[in-house]
Amino acid sequence: MSDRKLALAAWESLFRAQHEIFTDMSADFESTDLSTAEYDVLLTVTRCASRTARLRDVTANMLISQPSVSRLVDRMVARGLLEKCPDPEDGRGSLVHATDTGTRAFRQIATVHGRSIAERMSRLDEDELRALTALTEKLRGS
Repeated sequence: MSDRKLALAAWESLFRAQHEIFTDMSADFESTDLSTAEYDVLLTVTRCASRTARLRDVTANMLISQPSVSRLVDRMVARGLLEKCPDPEDGRGSLVHATDTGTRAFRQIATVHGRSIAERMSRLDEDELRALTALTEKLRGS
């Protein structure tokens, strides 16, 4: 087992870095029509084949509760960013599909946000980025 004080210091550093980075990057969304949560939904959906994902898969990628994701998706459907239909393979589930409007909105922000992420992460060299990825995946249990 690792040293408790060292483990707590590492956790606090990771938590504070995440908070600082998220705070800085929230500026990427200030002059857009998408919230960070909506961007996260569209990120998940647009990465899937045919820009369609199971609602449960969207929920699994989010850091908010299932009912909150469902309400968020319903608001995005009302805004024309997503379409929602029953999942033919799961009678209790739903599929969500990014509309052309949602895909365009996502891509506009993704370009700016991607540059912002790359700029922030450029403080690390490639070996450090690989190490960070490996460490965070290990912490996540992947």
